[in-house]
Amino acid sequence: MKQCLAIGLLFAAMAFTAPTKTVKLFNGKDLSGWKIYGTEKWYVENGELICESGPDKQYGYLATEKHYKNFDLTLEFKEEANGNSGVFFRSTVEGTKVNGWQVEVAPPNHDTGGIYESYGRGWLIQIPDEKENILKPTDWNKLRIRVEGDHVQTFLNGTQMVDLTDEKIGKGEGSVALQIHDGGGIKVRWRNMKLKEL
Repeated sequence: MKQCLAIGLLFAAMAFTAPTKTVKLFNGKDLSGWKIYGTEKWYVENGELICESGPDKQYGYLATEKHYKNFDLTLEFKEEANGNSGVFFRSTVEGTKVNGWQVEVAPPNHDTGGIYESYGRGWLIQIPDEKENILKPTDWNKLRIRVEGDHVQTFLNGTQMVDLTDEKIGKGEGSVALQIHDGGGIKVRWRNMKLKEL
């Protein structure tokens, strides 16, 4: 009888536990599920998503059509030429103006893994100088972004870069978006983009 009760309680607990779902944001074939903002280049080559400066040399964004609030995102990026880019979260884009928060992806000594608020407060947190050597220039890097409520953590190649609690971020809503910076001459490759909803 006790065993039956225990089994019943286990199934009841499982029924009320929300399953975590992992989503592949990029299918390796095309830009399904994404929307392009601006005139910069976004395309797929050899199973990789590539952003590259276009002739206008302006800001460009590639945003998920779906909004994600609380999640644990992992992806890999490789910077070619000037790699000034970023990963936005809880963000909205109108034209090429973005509202939200960016986890920086940039050349060496430019705070990859730090958090920047566009058209707002600017840098919320930059990375310590002693962590600037964690980025592997011209090689694949693994970036992890965990956002839950008002708490954001970033990790680069397995090392925690920032740990931030921010009330304004906690109220944010929007998409995950990749950025290409203005100025031209930028090219970044992306792959293995997996998001686990929390």
